[in-house]
Amino acid sequence: MKPIVTLLGAALAATLSWSAHAQTAQPDLKRGAALYGQVCVACHAADGNSTTAANPKLAQQHPEYLIKQLQEFKSGKRANAVMLGFASQLSDQDMRDIAYWLASQKATTGFATNPELVRLGERIYRGGLMDRRIPACAGCHGPSGSGIPAEYPRLSGQHAEYTAAQLKGFRSNERANNKLMHEVARYLTDEEIKALADYVAGLR
Repeated sequence: MKPIVTLLGAALAATLSWSAHAQTAQPDLKRGAALYGQVCVACHAADGNSTTAANPKLAQQHPEYLIKQLQEFKSGKRANAVMLGFASQLSDQDMRDIAYWLASQKATTGFATNPELVRLGERIYRGGLMDRRIPACAGCHGPSGSGIPAEYPRLSGQHAEYTAAQLKGFRSNERANNKLMHEVARYLTDEEIKALADYVAGLR
């Protein structure tokens, strides 16, 4: 297994390089709202706070992260037949306008449902599992799950079902657009993934 610290450094360098390039165009929030209403609203709700657990909440997400995901859906690097169809309609400027509009929307809070799972999830999120070299999630996503702009996505309040599906996708490498997350998730059990997802849902 590659040292996770090496992957962290590589991911950060690539993200910062991409971010500097992306800042050349100014977002148009009004246009972003209109495009979102045409392309995204049916699955992600009017304000980006999806009410369907299989579809992620996008409100208040870091725009750089959203743009990167849309570009990778469009290129096929992140495989999803539904999102490929939608992202293929969008130019880079469209993605930028939508992403910055979503970032301006207030995210709704979520909640955990299983006290036993929450305790396990909190232990992994805040302390990691050192016997398997799994780092604490809080190191990249912050103690409150707010993420780090241009680097790591906001997780706070996300639907547990969606978070669990992504962790399983990273684990199997079905979601193959993030080597670091594959290295983290590949050693997590189903129970640990469920616990993390439940804990993250209640972060605020």
